[in-house]
This record gives sequence, C-alpha cells and structure tokens, in this order.
Amino acid sequence: MDGLPTLIFIHGSGGDRSLWEKQLTGLSKKFNVVALDLPGHGGTSSPQCATIPEYAAEVAGFIRAASLPMPVPCGLSIGGGIALQLILDYPDELFAAVLVGTGSRLRVSPKIFEAINSDYAAFARGILPLAAAPGFSAVELASVVRVMEATPPEVTAGDFRACDAFDVSPRLGEIKIPVLVISALEDKLTPPKYGEFLRDNIEGARLVLIPGVGHLLPLEAPRRLNDSIREFLEAAI
Repeated sequence: MDGLPTLIFIHGSGGDRSLWEKQLTGLSKKFNVVALDLPGHGGTSSPQCATIPEYAAEVAGFIRAASLPMPVPCGLSIGGGIALQLILDYPDELFAAVLVGTGSRLRVSPKIFEAINSDYAAFARGILPLAAAPGFSAVELASVVRVMEATPPEVTAGDFRACDAFDVSPRLGEIKIPVLVISALEDKLTPPKYGEFLRDNIEGARLVLIPGVGHLLPLEAPRRLNDSIREFLEAAI
C-alpha cells in the first residue's frame, strides 16, 4: 500500500519469521508488513552472518531490492539489535523503528554457550520457558521450541556470539528518526532497564512497558504489542 509505512519484522536468535505471525495478521490492514528469515535461518539457503552489522547490511539490501515504502524495522532481541544497527548505519533510508525486548548492548552469559555445546535440544527446551513469563501457553511455547530445535546449533551459537559482541551505546545520540521501545516487565533476558536506557539515550524515543509477560512479547502479548506499534506509527505518519 503506497503512502503507508512498511513494518519489517526481524526475529530473535535461533528463530525464524513465524515468531511474528500474530503481528502480520493483526497489522496488515493498517500497514504494509513483511517478516524475514535472517540468513542461515528458516527457509533461507544463504549462510548466516557473523555480526549484527552484517545482518543489518543484509536487511538493508532487502529493503532496497524490494523498494519498500517508508521502511520501519521491528526486531526482537538480536532482531532489535539489527533494527538499532540499521537506524544507525542507514538513517536516511528508514522512516522509523520499533525495538522490542532488546538493548544497545547484548552481553551473553558463558553458560549459554556451554549449554548449546553440551546438549542443544535440552538448551532449546530450557531457554524458552525461561524467556516466557510463568503461565504462558505450553502450546505456543512448543512451537517456538520446535523452531529453535530445527535451527542448527552452530547458527544459534553464532547469533549469541553476535549479540555478545554488540555494543552501540556510545552512538545512541546519533539517532534522529522516531523510535518506539517496548519492554516486558517480566523479561529475564533483556530486563526493562535495557529499554529504559534506550529511552533515556535516544532523542524523542518512547518507551512502552508491558506487565505480566516475558521476553517472547510477540507471542505472549500480541494484542498489546500490536496496539502499541499501531498507535506509534499512526502518530508518526
């Protein structure tokens, strides 16, 4: 749809575009929407990237090739880091950005890498329940676990290495386009303080804090997430 923003949804580490199904359905009547499989993930045949700037360059290339109108990257976790890198490296090519459950620095515990190397299936089954708030649908969680289990362990480990090396905190003052930051109050992987730091250091950034849910915001609180994104973009148009 010409004249309307295009949301480009970017999944988290070891995931794929299916994370965003409820956003594609819920927001498609208001905006252009597309969800990507990052290189090396889901249905892609290209090798994964080693760093978040490399991922951002790939997404920027996709946006240009598809001639997407008014691009708005929207990412979770590493996807949020990629969205943040995009607005730093390609500011003139983007309309706005949405940063979900992410931060300007994404250090990873060495225990994560040990768990991946030791028993990847057990890691996938264990990390995602930790990511979600207590009481989250077991059926929904099982689908996310299956996606991660299907992702090669070296790809998931590579994503976490890319996160561990990521730190754009000194550059946040460069950002001038509209930015929405969304954090979950029960997020143990990227706690609300990450979102608060982004709000405090990005000029004009708006922060939405969603109670009662964890890191898997697109699945745990789809309506609240969709409403926040819609309100933000409607105000920005």
